[in-house]
Amino acid sequence: MSEIGEHHGALAHHFEDLEQQRQSADLGMWIFLATEIMFFGALFAAYAVCRWMNPAGFSTGTSLLDVPLGTVNTAVLIGSSLTMVWAVQAGHRGDSRSIIRNLVGTLLLGSVFLVIKALEYSHKFHDGLVPGSLFTYGGEQAAGVEMFLCFYFVMTGLHALHMVIGFGLLVWLILLARRGRFTKEYSNPVEGVGLYWHFVDIVWIFLFPMLYLLEH
Repeated sequence: MSEIGEHHGALAHHFEDLEQQRQSADLGMWIFLATEIMFFGALFAAYAVCRWMNPAGFSTGTSLLDVPLGTVNTAVLIGSSLTMVWAVQAGHRGDSRSIIRNLVGTLLLGSVFLVIKALEYSHKFHDGLVPGSLFTYGGEQAAGVEMFLCFYFVMTGLHALHMVIGFGLLVWLILLARRGRFTKEYSNPVEGVGLYWHFVDIVWIFLFPMLYLLEH
């Protein structure tokens, strides 16, 4: 056990050293992400079954989505993953200023993503493509289109909710970094939030082709 690990202010009393604490934090985050994978995996499976049962309706629904906006959002989210990687690397160096700078960049790119998504949602409301009482689509595949849009709003809405939670975590990290809590020996929270953010990005990488591109 190193002397640094024994006396570091971030070391919790129930861990022997910082390395054991880091490994435990990583394991906990991976277990949490495994539950998230099962959650989204069930949605993906339900979507696949319903699309198989009603291919024409789902294909028509896909054609109603805005592929250019979805493509821009994909690029924006990939960019946010890059800034998150840089923040984690800065954490390994104990560079608080760089951590803050890259976390702010991640926040800004994530905000751009949500603004574009809100714009997409507003178009759906305007065009009467919201399942329920606001649904006014009158084509031959109306029932299938409405089912597709149910999946679209549920899956993208849950993804957006996870991003909002990520925003809260990013702000928390920024506050910790401003207080000088991260050093070369300790940046576990940055790594953990980084894993969470990358997971959210990967979910979108699956959602984008499933919802936007299969028809094209």
